[in-house]
Amino acid sequence: MPAGMSHADHMAQTGTADHFGRHFDNADEWAKSFDDPAREEWQMPARVIDALQLKSGQVVADVGAGTGYFTVRLAKSPAAPRVYAVDIEASMVEYVKQRAAREGLNNVIAVQAGADRTNLPEPVDLVLIVDTYHHIPNRVAYFTALRSVMKPGARLAIVDFRKDSPEGPPEQFRFTPAQISAELASAGFALQTSHDFLPRQIFLVYGVK
Repeated sequence: MPAGMSHADHMAQTGTADHFGRHFDNADEWAKSFDDPAREEWQMPARVIDALQLKSGQVVADVGAGTGYFTVRLAKSPAAPRVYAVDIEASMVEYVKQRAAREGLNNVIAVQAGADRTNLPEPVDLVLIVDTYHHIPNRVAYFTALRSVMKPGARLAIVDFRKDSPEGPPEQFRFTPAQISAELASAGFALQTSHDFLPRQIFLVYGVK
């Protein structure tokens, strides 16, 4: 569900939906944009992962993993955490399974999510959600439920498009840090850290209250 959409993808939606509903059911096609080498310039994945300060033995959930852009980088990082690649689209889950097998990443487990839950099989130390926050409906309920699969002291990292980003969802589905923090506060999270080095995205890290 993440990342670099073209202008054709930014179709305004009708009604008062609280999220930008899209389907990403052709993983091979989406991989051309999600894993475009040009994305590295503005996504800065190595710097994002470094900022997360992972430790060996930790368990990470990459929610909205898509084709595994962050999943494989997390799995290959020095901490080598176990990484659950969580996505609602079956084609993305299968794509990540095959990608992990090709790259010999035994610490990657693909998980088919439901619309209202991650279906994580065990508690995690970190949840990373990149370019997916705006796709999640009923976010307060979703993140309240997410807390139950987070270990004590676990963190939630949100990376999503700024209001002034040259790409991303329609403007009404781009949220300010204050808007995200207010929603997550209602779900029991408190802002711990914010990073401002990403040129197109906000990067916020929360802990459980």
